[in-house]
Amino acid sequence: MPFLALVSRIFSAQTIHMETEADNLSGKFLIAMPGMGDTRFDHSVVYLCAHSEEGAMGIIVNKPSMDIKLDTLLEQLEIPRGELQSDIRVHFGGPVEHGRGFVLHSTDYSAGETTLQVTQSIGMTATLGILEDMSSGHGPQKALLALGYAGWGPGQLEAEILSNGWLTCDATTDIVFDQANSAKWDAALATLGISPLMLSSEAGHA
Repeated sequence: MPFLALVSRIFSAQTIHMETEADNLSGKFLIAMPGMGDTRFDHSVVYLCAHSEEGAMGIIVNKPSMDIKLDTLLEQLEIPRGELQSDIRVHFGGPVEHGRGFVLHSTDYSAGETTLQVTQSIGMTATLGILEDMSSGHGPQKALLALGYAGWGPGQLEAEILSNGWLTCDATTDIVFDQANSAKWDAALATLGISPLMLSSEAGHA
């Protein structure tokens, strides 16, 4: 299923069931447990943009891309750097559609119907327009740029959580946008009162 159709269905289901589904994880963090087995998610923190019976999608927020730099990406897209901040890095957002860009951003910015407002403080836009707006000084105050996303089919994420692959916790804008990437995993665990030393691959989930 095409990405936009998938997210549209997930968000539609989320809207319908939001008031009755206590286990909806949209706007939460997934914290990878040690020993989960998939090296692509090792020590990752995933911001969940959508979650429902239709599946889930999110963006890894603590893994900068080792291969692609912002200037190179902008040159390929023929977008001038302009007023884009020097500290914006290209991140590995997940293994699905890794050639496609996504921007998590503060909700002072909206591109209309192409922006998904996940919570009152964080939105996601996946069009070139946001990079052009950021370049011209009309973008969001806070932003994280990623290539690719993490996706799960119906029931898949729930099964991974039950098998101790992930911890879940409330997401904060500070961790998404302001913390150093190397500190985000520890910081997310700290919101649960957990030290990394307490974890093992056999630990329970929260």
